[in-house]
Amino acid sequence: MSREESNKLKYTIALIAEFANHFGIGEKQAYNYLLRFKGIAHLFAYYDVLHTLSFNDAIEAMTLVCKQNGGGLQ
Repeated sequence: MSREESNKLKYTIALIAEFANHFGIGEKQAYNYLLRFKGIAHLFAYYDVLHTLSFNDAIEAMTLVCKQNGGGLQ
């Protein structure tokens, strides 16, 4: 695994954990929610931008994407 892939994986895991903590849900539930409502796809598509933001700003962006795709967490 390259260093870039390793960094992307670590960031993804940390962001999912922060997302779960932010909404008071489990990490698996957060992952499933983000996967279902296209938050993970958004993360992978815009990783270059998202990883430069604070976790709070990245969570806000992913929450908005999920909401636009039918998610109910706010």
